[in-house]
Amino acid sequence: MRDAQVTPGGARIRWVEMPGHPGRTTRVYLHGLGASAAPYFAASAAHPALAGHRSLLVDLLGFGISDRPTDFGYSMEEHADTVATALEAAGVRAADVIGHSMGGGVAIVLAARHPHLVDRLVLVDATLDPVPLGEIRPGSSGITAHTEEEFLAGGWRRVRENVGPHWWSTMRLAGREALYRSAVHRALGTEPAMRDVLAALPIPRTCLQPEADGPLPGAEELLEAGVEVVSIPDCGHNIMLDNPEAFARAAARALQRS
Repeated sequence: MRDAQVTPGGARIRWVEMPGHPGRTTRVYLHGLGASAAPYFAASAAHPALAGHRSLLVDLLGFGISDRPTDFGYSMEEHADTVATALEAAGVRAADVIGHSMGGGVAIVLAARHPHLVDRLVLVDATLDPVPLGEIRPGSSGITAHTEEEFLAGGWRRVRENVGPHWWSTMRLAGREALYRSAVHRALGTEPAMRDVLAALPIPRTCLQPEADGPLPGAEELLEAGVEVVSIPDCGHNIMLDNPEAFARAAARALQRS
């Protein structure tokens, strides 16, 4: 386990690091809301199609094994900036960044705000559009149906029942302020909109999405902007867990784009 201080108050981001061959591009894996990078991505990073690269499985501030400061805003921009600070401390430049769900949104903002750190993006059923507060959908959990005060006072227990034991196994590791504020900022999106930021990035970008969800909204515009859209069969929102073989091979193909 590695770590780096990422806020003036001393909060630290931590990550699991897998060694790779010298000279190969570093890969950075970012988890989604209420998740942790190692449980969601370790098997994929070690898959023969993706192995052999230095890989950082990063837990966003407030989640997993990272610190949980309560005086942090947890916006998408703040998440991206603290990841950037951690990557700088780790000596990472021009990385392949793979982001799931909310982590995909963080990856997009990271690439826009810190372009020297990101060479390619693979977005795994990522957050591209705002979501109405309180709506429950894949990658969401009803967190934003509460005020922060309601959530901290016990609304989190209703969320625990909504998400079930699998998701709760990592969600319970998150700071409750971090979980709530991240969910709200994820739902509200960014300015300019995440989809527009993605379209404007001058790097190879691939969106992986579950085939069962049907066509990705706005796919034609993304394709015109050079974003590759790939549908993965036999999976839900957690593509890397539901169909690890197809995910690893699709991600490996995407990371060969130039």
